[in-house]
Amino acid sequence: MRAQPQERDSYPVFRDISTRWSDNDVYGHVNNVIYYSWFDTAVNAYLIEQGALDIHAGQTIGLVIETQCNYFASLAFPQAVEAGIRVAHLGSSSVRYEVGLFAKGASQSAAAGHFVHVYVDRQTRRPVPLPQPLRAALQSLLRAESVGE
Repeated sequence: MRAQPQERDSYPVFRDISTRWSDNDVYGHVNNVIYYSWFDTAVNAYLIEQGALDIHAGQTIGLVIETQCNYFASLAFPQAVEAGIRVAHLGSSSVRYEVGLFAKGASQSAAAGHFVHVYVDRQTRRPVPLPQPLRAALQSLLRAESVGE
């Protein structure tokens, strides 16, 4: 089954993303690798703002083990972009984040994808249970159909 654009109302949280001149490639649109950077930026900024992630001194860090993106429409500098964030799966030490990238105000995503973080001890790099502040911050992002899994 071919992936379809996502609807704006299926994401509980949004972050504004500013495009930069250097984001465009020779074809006149944002290069595909930039989208993955936006995924990381949106999710990690949200977690930092919620007090759930300390990137400098926190004992628990998230490592990406899987990522994927589908593209539906072009985005380009100087366009404003909004990143919708939701959680599709919340495990004991892992999280599947889903991110939709929307042209400012658009009802359907220009791109949609996911990445999976496994949370590990900063020193040992071994999986650890999600700290309570992180789990609490992620609860409100759970997709309705994911509750109870």
